[in-house]
Amino acid sequence: MGGWASDAVMSGSLLVATAVALLAGLVSFFSPCVVPLLPGYLSYVSGMTAAEVAADGKSARQRGRLLAGAVLFVLGFSAVFVSYGVLFGSIGYELREYERPIAIVMGVVVIVLGLGFMGFVPWLQRDVRIHAVPSVGLAVAPLLGVLFAIGWTPCIGPALGAVLTLAYGEGTAGRGAFLTFVYCLGLGIPFLLAAVAFSRFARATSWVRRHQRVISLVGGGLLVVVGVLLVTGLWGQLMTELTSWVGSFRPVV
Repeated sequence: MGGWASDAVMSGSLLVATAVALLAGLVSFFSPCVVPLLPGYLSYVSGMTAAEVAADGKSARQRGRLLAGAVLFVLGFSAVFVSYGVLFGSIGYELREYERPIAIVMGVVVIVLGLGFMGFVPWLQRDVRIHAVPSVGLAVAPLLGVLFAIGWTPCIGPALGAVLTLAYGEGTAGRGAFLTFVYCLGLGIPFLLAAVAFSRFARATSWVRRHQRVISLVGGGLLVVVGVLLVTGLWGQLMTELTSWVGSFRPVV
């Protein structure tokens, strides 16, 4: 474990991919498929009404129930997404000898996903979510998280797909799991913050909701840039330089 952690820290490609994964998770949360429906999500996972979720005067018991439901919900979708990362990383390891042609294909995929994130690829905007949900409450909160992940909402799909493409490029199950875990942090932490202080969180995110189109364009544009770097081979060159720079760094004691 220590060897893998050391290797991960010294990997320039993983450092950059981690930043992209975290940003993709945050952008996924603030997408039109998630943040406007936040009271509904929290209501389902806690067994409380939407009015109770939004109320400022919640009791300590209600706040604890809301936070517990959000934690279980996040754990549910994280288990699914991290398993995806393990799978894609493992496949990438098996196909390392075809690294260059696969990088080109990966780059094209990321470019398409980025354009889809910006709304320029209509078929990536189709709603394929699972709409049927079980009875509300803490006991089913992890299951709701799993359904949320498997539903592959149109707004989350492009960002998660790009992260899985990067996980594939890292070429190990551990790194693939790590990247999707970071993605889940970006997507999940805002859920927990909303559960702790919903009304204040809602006010803080009002600016984001008013500028969702700009956020989608910026997030999608970043994915397109990553895709172009992969197709041209500049990604590999940049990662080699970054890895060399990170490897030569020595902390001052």
